[in-house]
Amino acid sequence: MTLSLYDAVVPSNLQILRAVDRLLDKAEQHCREKGITAADLIDRRLAPDMLPFGYQVKSCAAHSIGGIEGVRAGLYSPDLSPWPTDFEGLHAILAATVAELEGIDKDTFDQLAESDTAFSFGETHMPFTGANFLLSFSQPNFYFHATTAYAILRAEGVPLGKRDFMGIPRFKR
Repeated sequence: MTLSLYDAVVPSNLQILRAVDRLLDKAEQHCREKGITAADLIDRRLAPDMLPFGYQVKSCAAHSIGGIEGVRAGLYSPDLSPWPTDFEGLHAILAATVAELEGIDKDTFDQLAESDTAFSFGETHMPFTGANFLLSFSQPNFYFHATTAYAILRAEGVPLGKRDFMGIPRFKR
C-alpha cells in the first residue's frame, strides 16, 4: 500500500476533530455540573501568554481545512477572526470543518502535493510545497492546538482521559 498525502492528512484530521467535538460535549456537561458559564471555560488558558480554549478549538479548523484551502490558494495566513464564545459556535466550526474534509476528493487532494504554497504573516514569509506545508507546518499546528484544548480542559477539572483525545481509531476493515 502506498500512503498518499490525503491518507497522511485527512483521515487523522477527521479523527481528531471528531474527538475535539466530543471534548466540547464533556466540557458542556462539566459547566452544567459545576455551575461554570460556558464563556468562562471557553476563555480559560494554560498560561497567561497563551490563547484561550476557544481559540485552540478554532485553530484546529484553521490548521485542517484552513491549511488545505491555503494550499489550494497558494497562500496561507493565520485566521485572526474572533472565536466563538459559546459551545454552539465551537460545535458549528467543527461540524463545518468535518463536512468540508469529508467532501474532499482524494485524487484531487493528492495533486496538491507539489503546488507552491507560502505562509505569510506580517514580515514572515516562508515558501513550501503543498505537501511540506501540510505535513511540516499545518499538521504540527493542528495537533498542538488539539492537545492544548485537551490540556486546558484537564487543567480545569473536566474528567478526560487519553481515549478522549484520540477519538475513534481507524480499524482494519
